[in-house]
Amino acid sequence: MADPEPDARPVTLPDDPAERDAVLRERLSPLQYEVTQHAGTERAFTGVYWDCHDEGVYRCIVCETPLFSSDTKYESGSGWPSFWQAIDDGAVETRTDTSHGMVRTEALCATCGAHLGHVFDDGPQPTGVRYCMNSASLRLVRDDGSDTEPTES
Repeated sequence: MADPEPDARPVTLPDDPAERDAVLRERLSPLQYEVTQHAGTERAFTGVYWDCHDEGVYRCIVCETPLFSSDTKYESGSGWPSFWQAIDDGAVETRTDTSHGMVRTEALCATCGAHLGHVFDDGPQPTGVRYCMNSASLRLVRDDGSDTEPTES
């Protein structure tokens, strides 16, 4: 799947933490801010993309970096958008998350560090990986170039 905006560049955010915070609070919804900046989680089956079957590229809501292709999205039954592979090896970083009394693998945007969700080893082949993402951390740019609400499935 080709990215419909191949020349789009990631959004440049201020280096100063206070300025960056102010910009993000203005640009993002309260839920998008909580999820991406404080490792929040939207409730299952409530995000705009959990049941979206539109074709396109999912980008980071904070910096616009391409993260996932709809070609690797699948129905995991979890209530969150799930992918079996990132759009490229350097798009998503992972780190150990020990919050909430669990040990999990957190997924972050490799460009801006935004929290995306978590990665699990129960996905389909060929990777066996499930990138369980928050819709609030993503923006789908459809193959037709639109980025409005998803169509009903």
